Amino acid sequence: MAFFLSSTFISPLLVGLLGSVLFEALLSPRPQPFWKRGIAANTLHLGSWLLLFGAFMLLLQRPWFAVVFILSLQLVVVQSSNTKSRTLNEPFICHDFEYFWDAILHPRLYVPFFGIGLAIAASSAGTVAIGSFLVFEPSLVRQWGGTAFLVNSLVLIAIGTLLVWLGWRKLPPITLTPTIDLNRLGLFSSLWAYGIALMHSQPPTPDASPFQPLSQHNLELDADAVKPNVVLVQSESFFDPRPWCSEIAADLLPNYDATCQEAIVQGALNVPAWGANTVRTECAVLTGIAPDAWGARQFNPYRTLSRHTLPSIASAFKAQGYRTVCVHPYPATFYMRDSVIPKLGFETFIDISAFESQDKHGQYTGDQAVARKVGRLLEDNDNRPLFVFVITMENHGPLHLEAPEKASVASTLPAAPWPLPPHLRDLAVYLHHLGESDKMLGSVKAALNSAIRPGLLGWYGDHVPILPAAYRHYSPPASSTPYMIWSTEVDRNLHDKTPIERTSCTLEANELGVYLFKRAFGRDISSDVIKAEPEPQEQE
Repeated sequence: MAFFLSSTFISPLLVGLLGSVLFEALLSPRPQPFWKRGIAANTLHLGSWLLLFGAFMLLLQRPWFAVVFILSLQLVVVQSSNTKSRTLNEPFICHDFEYFWDAILHPRLYVPFFGIGLAIAASSAGTVAIGSFLVFEPSLVRQWGGTAFLVNSLVLIAIGTLLVWLGWRKLPPITLTPTIDLNRLGLFSSLWAYGIALMHSQPPTPDASPFQPLSQHNLELDADAVKPNVVLVQSESFFDPRPWCSEIAADLLPNYDATCQEAIVQGALNVPAWGANTVRTECAVLTGIAPDAWGARQFNPYRTLSRHTLPSIASAFKAQGYRTVCVHPYPATFYMRDSVIPKLGFETFIDISAFESQDKHGQYTGDQAVARKVGRLLEDNDNRPLFVFVITMENHGPLHLEAPEKASVASTLPAAPWPLPPHLRDLAVYLHHLGESDKMLGSVKAALNSAIRPGLLGWYGDHVPILPAAYRHYSPPASSTPYMIWSTEVDRNLHDKTPIERTSCTLEANELGVYLFKRAFGRDISSDVIKAEPEPQEQE
C-alpha cells in the first residue's frame, strides 16, 4: 500500500480535491461555502472526488491525467449550469446529463447557447491534452505493477463509495427547487441527491389524472348534440410582450387581441417552465397532473411517460369517438415523443417528415405551414370529430443565430434605432416570429369556421422566450403565459349581435386541458366524472 503514501499519488489527489472546491465556486449563483454546509454534504463531496479519482485512475493509469480529466468534466457541468441559470433560471441537476446526448443529436438547440467558439476550443484543447498526457505522463502500471495498481485503485473506489453512502444517508431532504438545493448542498451533493430521489420516486398512478374516468367510458350527451372539432395549440415561447416593453408596437398581435375579445375564457397560465423545458408544460396540460405529483420526475416527465401509460385529454377525446392527432414539425424522437405521444392516446403523430424544406421560416418549420396542415386535417371528413394537438417550433431559440431585418423591425419596434443595440437584436427576431404565430392563430380560427362541425380552439404559450440581454435591460417579465379558449359558436353569434359571456381567470397548466374538455361537452358534466374547474372572474 506504499502507493497511497507516494507523492506521485497524494499530490494529484489533493490538488484535484482543492480544484473541485475552487471550480464549484465558479457556479452562478454560487453555492454557500463548504464550511457553512452540513457534514453530510461535505462527506458526499469528498466521497465523490475519491470515487471519481479512483475510477479514472483505474481507466487512465495516470494520476495527473485523471485529475485534469475530472476537473475538465466538472468545468463542463459548471459552464452548463451557469448557462442554464442565465437562460432558464434553473441550475444544472442530475436529470440534465441526458441532454449532453441530445446536444449531439440536436446541436442547434443546445450548442449555440454555450458558444460555438467555446465548444470548438474546448474540444480542441481536450484532444491536445489527452494526447500530451498519454505521451508524457508514465503509466502507474509500469511503475508499480498491475496487481498493486489494481488493488489500490479499487480500495480508493471502495472508500469513496462508502463516504458517498454515509453522506447520502445523513443528507437533509431536498426541496425539489434546484436553486435552493444547490445553494445548501453544493454541486456534487445536489447531483447525488437529485439522482437518488429520481431513482426512488414513483410515477403518478392513472387515477392521479382527472382524465382517467373519461378515458374509460362515453359521456351521456343529448341525441341532437354535435361534437365540435377541437384544436389545442401549444405555441412555442408565446406571450404578450407589450405590457413588459412599451417600445413594442401596440398593433403587434391583431389576431390575438381579437381572440381575447371573443374568447369564452382567457387569462394567465401558470406554467412550470422558463425559457425551455417545454415538456413540463406540455405534460401538465395533456395529463391534467400537477408537476408536484411527479416528485423528482417532474423535471422531465416524458422520460417516465415513455415507459408508463397515463390517461390524457387525447385518450379522453378518443373514448368519446374522436380522431386524435398530434402535429409537431420536428423529429418525433426528440424528447421521446415517438414513444410518449401514442401512449397518451393519439392515433396519429405528424412530425417533421410530413413537411417540406420550403415550409421553413427562419430556423424551423413556420407556424403558417403548421396552420395549413391543421386546415387540411379539418377538411378530411371521416365522419368523426377531430381533436388536434399542435406543438409549434418556429419561435424556438437560439434566436441569436438569426439576424433581424430592418423592414420587420420598423413594424415591431418602430422607435428603435438602426443598427439595433445588443439588447434589442434577439428581441427583434423574436417579435418577427411572434407575428407569424399571430397569423397562425387567425388561420386556424378561419379553418375552424370553415368546417361543417362547430369548432373549439385552445391556445397557450409553453413558456416565455430566452432573451437574456433584453431581460437584463428591461427586467424579466412574469413567468406566466397567456391562454385562450375560443369557439366558432361565439364567432357566429357575433353576426347576430348576441351578447358574449366572456370570463377571465388564472389557471394552472394542469387545469387547462380539463377546462377545454369541459367546454367541448358543456358545463353539465358531473363533478364525479371530472374535477371541478376554477371559479372564473368576470372580465372588466
